[in-house]
Amino acid sequence: MSHMSTHDEAQVSKFLPSPKSLAIVGCPFSGGQPRPGVDQGPIHLVEAGLPKQLEELGWKVHFDGHHMFEDVSAAVGADEPIGLLKNPRRVSKVCQSVAKVVGDHAKNGQLPVTLGGDHSLAMGTISGTLEKYPDACVIWVDAHADINTAETTDTGNIHGMPVAFLLGLGSKIDEFAWVKPVLKPHRLVYIGLRDVDAGEKRILRENNIKAFSMHEVDKYGIGRVVEMALDHVNPKRDLPIHLSFDVDALDPTVAPSTGTPVRGGLTFREGHYICESIYETGCLVALDIMEVNPSLRDAESVKQTVAVGCSLARSALGETLL
Repeated sequence: MSHMSTHDEAQVSKFLPSPKSLAIVGCPFSGGQPRPGVDQGPIHLVEAGLPKQLEELGWKVHFDGHHMFEDVSAAVGADEPIGLLKNPRRVSKVCQSVAKVVGDHAKNGQLPVTLGGDHSLAMGTISGTLEKYPDACVIWVDAHADINTAETTDTGNIHGMPVAFLLGLGSKIDEFAWVKPVLKPHRLVYIGLRDVDAGEKRILRENNIKAFSMHEVDKYGIGRVVEMALDHVNPKRDLPIHLSFDVDALDPTVAPSTGTPVRGGLTFREGHYICESIYETGCLVALDIMEVNPSLRDAESVKQTVAVGCSLARSALGETLL
């Protein structure tokens, strides 16, 4: 597959030292949701050649293998639900170790590119980013708000809850005491929402959290939506950005192999436009590509979804059409 060329005058990063370097953090983890296979997502993304593709964009790429969490899981023993929450100890321990890895890369002046696994991992990645960049803003691209609390969750699947933990919402759960409420509501913006639980809608309203659903994408077009999202969360374009991208933000015709597909999502082009625009700000300091699940659907769908995951990462890291 031929890759698009890049601008010669590569975007200068406002926060990363030159020469630009990134660290791929492979997180083969599926404990935040019930379907097997999402732990294979990062392995497929790397096997598809992502590290080399990013090198071709001029990055110095560090990748020293995937972070296997067997020891973490073993240490947990029987992981009985806490209330409704499933696998709470495993999810907490894994996210805590991801927070450390991501935080260390960020402190080393690298841009952490975390490949998931399920989206519960973002409570780790964003905790890590905010340790180095406390004023960073988060752009969360997803069909789902992932902002359920222990009180509002219907399923107990923690991949629907990481944002609530990061904001410090809901009752305190000892197991997750390490997750500090480091994210402030005005530093968060959503793009692509279209499947939001009633409890989550209430949480978004009560906390005055800015969200651009597919309704706004249809109304204003993706260019305007990204501009409004950035204006809200990073008006002077001088704050670091953590982009957390769930591939289910894309329409299932574009990224079929994911655990909770919802019709009516972003097109291939809209998804890539978001990534390109954020790269253009020069503010990107961390990237998550989440919820690629290669065990769902047929081989062709898997290949397509993995290819899209790689090309989203390339767009967010400087690949341009011309």
